Amino acid sequence: MRNTRSRVFALATASLTLVAGSLSATAASASPGPDDDVPGAEQYAPGLLHAMERDLGMPRGRAVDRLEFQSHAAARSNRAAKTLDSYAGSWVNPSSDVLFVAVADKTERKQAKKLGANVIVVDYTVEELEEVQETVDDALAAADVDVTATYVDPTTNSVVVGVVAGEEIDTDEVAEAAGVPADAVTVAVEEAPRTFIDVIGGNAYYINNSSRCSVGFTVGDGFVTAGHCGAVGATTTSPSGTFVGSSFPGNDYAYVRTASGNTLVGAVNNYSGSTVGVSGSTAAPVGAAVCRSGSTTGWHCGTIQAYNASVTYSQGTVSGLIRTNVCAEPGDSGGSLLAGNQAQGVTSGGSGNCTNGGTTYFQPVNEILNRYGLSLRTGSGGSTTTCTGYERTGTSSLNSGGSAATGSFSAAAGAHTGCLDGPSGADFDLYLQKLSSTGAWQTVAQGITASADELVNYTGTSGTYRWLVRSYSGSGSFTLGWNVP
Repeated sequence: MRNTRSRVFALATASLTLVAGSLSATAASASPGPDDDVPGAEQYAPGLLHAMERDLGMPRGRAVDRLEFQSHAAARSNRAAKTLDSYAGSWVNPSSDVLFVAVADKTERKQAKKLGANVIVVDYTVEELEEVQETVDDALAAADVDVTATYVDPTTNSVVVGVVAGEEIDTDEVAEAAGVPADAVTVAVEEAPRTFIDVIGGNAYYINNSSRCSVGFTVGDGFVTAGHCGAVGATTTSPSGTFVGSSFPGNDYAYVRTASGNTLVGAVNNYSGSTVGVSGSTAAPVGAAVCRSGSTTGWHCGTIQAYNASVTYSQGTVSGLIRTNVCAEPGDSGGSLLAGNQAQGVTSGGSGNCTNGGTTYFQPVNEILNRYGLSLRTGSGGSTTTCTGYERTGTSSLNSGGSAATGSFSAAAGAHTGCLDGPSGADFDLYLQKLSSTGAWQTVAQGITASADELVNYTGTSGTYRWLVRSYSGSGSFTLGWNVP
């Protein structure tokens, strides 16, 4: 991920030469977008930092720093899991930039510290706790005990068993029934979860013309979503498609193949008039800030609390989920969970609401992709070799750190598409900006991958727009193509 140091975007010295179209386009300095006063904010889609500020109380500058820290923490956490024999989990402090790594063998403390983490010595490894969880799940199922969820909590080095208020159960009873150590189990009182489905209205997809869910992430010829949204063979509308894979309970994932004529974009709706591009699916550590998109409540953020959670709905138990304190409501099911621009999972269910807060569980997206042999569509950006066939095109060149903008143009409501073909080895970025009522240019969509080439898709209201090209690093000539609605 890019650093958050302040960068000055110099004026491009050359003009964009129009190959087609009647508008003039000359180099221009970039007017500030909504987050341009925050160093590093340009690498995140509009609305993301606002949602983190609203839901997590993080000022936008702090949110940028947090996402940067989490990116590095995720890499160190993954390395710890691969290299430490007694690895017992890792997490980040929800409010401060500190990574914790737990080990069950004190002789590995020194090795763990080399990863730049605070090291805690505990009793049980992750593998041991996962075995405890499996044993506890079996014992609870055999005893027909009404529980809400089970999950491994690395911060307490225990398996947490959730029960609804009034359920008579304690730690010793659970441990004795399962034949596991009492200090490996914690009991917590929680609200009963339910699946998020069957709420009318909102921007979503519909199943068998009756119920509603939310798209998770687009893949090669369709999208992934929650399994409880539809069984194999169920049909969808808006977009039209068919469930070709579904698993629930046990798992909560599904794969919908969409019909021809649907446009699949590698991005997530942030319900602020734009989208967040998806760049990959690297799992974030426990404690990381994440945001969810769903058709009932829109865009909300929180933190990851645990992995491999088992949740018991009225329909049955689902295992291997991500537990978070992000809020959600019925109809958000199947929707997207992101950490920055990294896909994390699709919404399964939970408790609470977005008025008072709650707990939401997510099916990890990588498990879905692996199960069906799928690949995520990524954007708003991607590798392109040429930008031909567009209504308007222009060429120019930039030095490292420079920028160039097209002239302003009027557009009706509809879909914008921009294609940037930059020089090999460089990192060029593409922004679509709209003129606000105050006369300032605001970024509404962007392609900011590490590539020289970008592809941006955006559906917006009528107004005055322009395209802006920036060189994050590298120099050379580029071609820009764009369509105007």
